[in-house]
Amino acid sequence: MGETGFLDGKVLIAMPSMQDPRFARSLVYLCAHSADGAMGLIVNKRADDLVWRDLFERLSIPIGDSNAPRPVHYGGPVETGRGFVLHSADYHVDEATMKVDSEISMTATLDILQAMATGTGPDNAILALGYAGWAPGQLESELQMNGWLLCTSDDELLFGDRNEAKWDLALRKIGVDSSLLGVGGHA
Repeated sequence: MGETGFLDGKVLIAMPSMQDPRFARSLVYLCAHSADGAMGLIVNKRADDLVWRDLFERLSIPIGDSNAPRPVHYGGPVETGRGFVLHSADYHVDEATMKVDSEISMTATLDILQAMATGTGPDNAILALGYAGWAPGQLESELQMNGWLLCTSDDELLFGDRNEAKWDLALRKIGVDSSLLGVGGHA
């Protein structure tokens, strides 16, 4: 845990025994964690076959032809119609951007989408629909019940394009071989 005892900026790794299919093999980047609860974005799951261009068209945001199709992520089961952009801290809009740490921020306004459409947005970003949320004490309880492991974030985990490999990569970061993890039995 950080200096304050909270986990802002950490990555939750779902244990293989995770019962909730929305979180199976998920990595959740914690954008905010306090005594009031926690909020994060799943960074390794796509939102169906949706790409940025589709979403920008729905929002009537013009996008140049040079922008390659990038996937939209499934950020979590809460407010799935709302978009969140997790991005490098080189982009900031006063009163709209939440700084998670010195390297990562989150913005959930149209300003960032318009900047991304014109190529003036952050260097690194993922666009997610929905988020994962926990009530006060809920995440701590799930951690105590071994529902999640923790690791530090890095650009590959957050912004890499190999979503299917991120879960194993996160486990390797903390020295765990995913082939050795299994759902334990009860004696």
